[in-house]
Amino acid sequence: MKLENSSVYFLFFHLSRRLPPRATLHRRKKPNPVSSQNCPQSNTSLLNFTTQFVMVQHQLRGSFSIINDCSFRVSEFDMLPGSSHVHWWGALGDNYENLTSGFVISDEQLNTTTYKNDTFTVNLMKNITWDQIRVVSVWDTSMSSDFGHVLLQNSEELPPDPSNSSLEIHQEPTMFENCKVLSDTYRLRWTLREDKNVIDIGLEGAIGIQNYMAFGWTEPNREHDHMLNADVAFTGFTEEGVPFSDDYYITKYSECIKNENGQFEGVCPDFRYNHSDSNSDSDPNSDSVNNTNLVYGHRKDGVSFIRYQRPLKSVDKKYDWDIDVNTERTCIWALGLIKPPDSIRPFYLPQNHGKTFGHVHINVSGRVNDCFGPLDAEEKEDQELVIANQKEPLIVTSGPSLHYPNPPNPSKVLYINKKQTPVLRVERGVLVKFSIQAGHDVAFYVTSDPLGGNATVRNASETVYVGGPTAQGVQSDPQELLWSPDRNTPDQVYYQSVFTQKMGWKVEVVDGGLNDMYKNSVLLDDQQVNFFWTLSEKSISIAARAEKKSGYLAVGFGSEMENSFAYVGWIDLNGSGRVDTYWIDGMNAQSLHPTNENLTYVRCKSESGVITLEFTRPLDPNCDPKTRPECNNIIEPTTPVKLIWAMGAKWSAGHLTQSNMHSVKSSKPVRVSLIRGSAEAEEDLRPVLAVHGFMMFLAWGILLPGGILAARYTKHLTGDIWFKIHVYSQYSGLAITFLGLLFAIAELRGFHLESLHVKFGILTILTGCIQPVNAYFRPKKPVNENPSSKRAIWEFVHSYTGRSAIVMGIAALISGMKQLGNRYDDKNTIGLTWALIIWVGLCGLTVLYLEYVEQKRRRESESGLGGNWVLGNGEDEDADLLGNGNGNHREKESESERMEIQLEPVSGRYTVI
Repeated sequence: MKLENSSVYFLFFHLSRRLPPRATLHRRKKPNPVSSQNCPQSNTSLLNFTTQFVMVQHQLRGSFSIINDCSFRVSEFDMLPGSSHVHWWGALGDNYENLTSGFVISDEQLNTTTYKNDTFTVNLMKNITWDQIRVVSVWDTSMSSDFGHVLLQNSEELPPDPSNSSLEIHQEPTMFENCKVLSDTYRLRWTLREDKNVIDIGLEGAIGIQNYMAFGWTEPNREHDHMLNADVAFTGFTEEGVPFSDDYYITKYSECIKNENGQFEGVCPDFRYNHSDSNSDSDPNSDSVNNTNLVYGHRKDGVSFIRYQRPLKSVDKKYDWDIDVNTERTCIWALGLIKPPDSIRPFYLPQNHGKTFGHVHINVSGRVNDCFGPLDAEEKEDQELVIANQKEPLIVTSGPSLHYPNPPNPSKVLYINKKQTPVLRVERGVLVKFSIQAGHDVAFYVTSDPLGGNATVRNASETVYVGGPTAQGVQSDPQELLWSPDRNTPDQVYYQSVFTQKMGWKVEVVDGGLNDMYKNSVLLDDQQVNFFWTLSEKSISIAARAEKKSGYLAVGFGSEMENSFAYVGWIDLNGSGRVDTYWIDGMNAQSLHPTNENLTYVRCKSESGVITLEFTRPLDPNCDPKTRPECNNIIEPTTPVKLIWAMGAKWSAGHLTQSNMHSVKSSKPVRVSLIRGSAEAEEDLRPVLAVHGFMMFLAWGILLPGGILAARYTKHLTGDIWFKIHVYSQYSGLAITFLGLLFAIAELRGFHLESLHVKFGILTILTGCIQPVNAYFRPKKPVNENPSSKRAIWEFVHSYTGRSAIVMGIAALISGMKQLGNRYDDKNTIGLTWALIIWVGLCGLTVLYLEYVEQKRRRESESGLGGNWVLGNGEDEDADLLGNGNGNHREKESESERMEIQLEPVSGRYTVI
């Protein structure tokens, strides 16, 4: 083998392509166009100058000829499609600085179609002349990308031509006189140079970089088993990406092995047969005859290309066949995997070619060109792939540029985990850690701009996802950078340097698990649909995934299909995912009305028939509900959302019919708490909330009102029974109130003041808590004297505060029943609400009756006390509502000061003295 010589050939040719055409070039400003120009044919020294394009990308080939001062002709032009920003470009040199600072030289763009052996003329822009251009390039301005170029040289700089013609042809290694299609992915190119006893052969295959390309001549006059005794060139790329070409001979349909006699057999390099009598494997080039000499090789756009030479008549008469240029010969070809060298076989070994082989009849002296257009590989990028791992940081360094994927490029580029400008793959929702060690002159960042280098300097807009001017570090002092791509991160972004353009390359952002991409998830009814969401300040990102195959997935906000807002994900006839929105006001297809909700980041995909839909929408549509029904679709994060779903076989964007109706749907709604991140099935009543409601009814519907009634209507009874009933019922009612409040807070996982019920409840509790404090600070009532003004004010405040608390408590009870009904859409709460109203009515009638009896009793009482609306009457006003035994103490005071009663006759009647 001659891998060392091959590397020298490859390196020499590569360096020769990078040399600028002139050492004394000076940069000139881009000229301004003028209104008119003439096109003479003699004012340029480059008239009739012809050369060939240097292939850089996109399989660009062709010839270039200057016609006159303002136009040139391109012939036999091949190129894979580019973007819509591909132009003819002029520059002063083919290095990075000159090419990136070049300018557009023609108004004619290269369209996005594939060029196949095309010939056409290109006109220069006005005021562009050839003396301003040293390089003509096919240039993508959006990516600053060179697809291919030609170097221009003045005729006086060229060596004299024996034919005295100004035409000079520069042969590019990718250009040949003949081309033969061997298969859909494999081509043979050749140029015969009989005068030099060589033939230049180019093998070109749209194959993987780990595959070989083989081509050779069969044994003369062999009519079958063409591969036996065939003289074959075996070509490919080493693990380091270096091209090689070696001479092989086939003696057997097997790998190269040593038989019992110590002779090599199978598919072996020629030098192996020459060393069959020797046990030395140390120097494969000694005494060997390798008649395939590598000229050039590259790997571009997923296509391998190797150019080599071999003699027409070889000195090796045992393992090489002579090529008769006047005779059609049978040749063989094959594609397959390469086995790297090991200790047993220290050479690259072709593996079984499978079905990718064949034979072809060729006369090398004939003219053949049936290669119509460039080879187009399915996988066009061979860049090494680095997949981000949440557990391990990505080491970002810098180093020399060897195989940058988007030439031209600066001399120093970014490395990730010791790989030069790899494609970086990250997952949405998975944290990425960078350890920046690229030097203080390299500021790392992830950007939407493909060139980097701070796009704002170029007056271009960009989105920076992480990093910036301060993201610098060295190996001894690295800087850590954290990035968590989310569901709104585009599928492709770029890692670059802030200070220099085109140092980095692509970042593929792929979907991870939906659980990683969204903060919350629940399983909806019947466990057939997963619902995911992430809340932000003014919007919500939502995803839903069917757990079974279907044609579409619909998720609705509502208790049932009727009167709900639906989001339908489906795949149209073009294979594109769509998410449509509807307002549903009935139970048939005609009741589905399309809406125009403001959805962003919409995606829908189907994997093995399983539909996943995603979108982001504002919490509040912020539009007029009277004009558009979707304006009523407001999401309140603190209020649980009721969700239903349906799946069916097909969906369409046009007129919906009964065939669009679902084949399976949820059996009942699921209430999803967006803040809590949980879900619960619809039930008649939640047990904890039921306990809360019953405890509040017991406190504010029975105990607290009962205590007030006892203080008002039972003071005429013997002893202090009214006082005990009043105090114990008030304390019990407040204790049960606080206990019921704790039940509600625990159930709802929070304390929210948005609802009317909560506002009534808090106000009621605060008012109720004032009463015992108020009672503690009541003024003392003088004995046998009228109450003081402070005492009168206290009696008024205490009594009416208590009654107000009862009224607000009843309002809280009724609003709580209403909220419970709205929350669960439960018809039973209506009956419970009416029962509560009837209870309040009966209590009111009872109060009226007791008041009537009390007023009547007072009128008949000899005490003469009126029916003032105060808490109690005059004889019990000194009761200590918060003390113990105060009733007996007051009774003893009354007995000690009891008036003596005497009866005297006055006019036949008795008078009380």
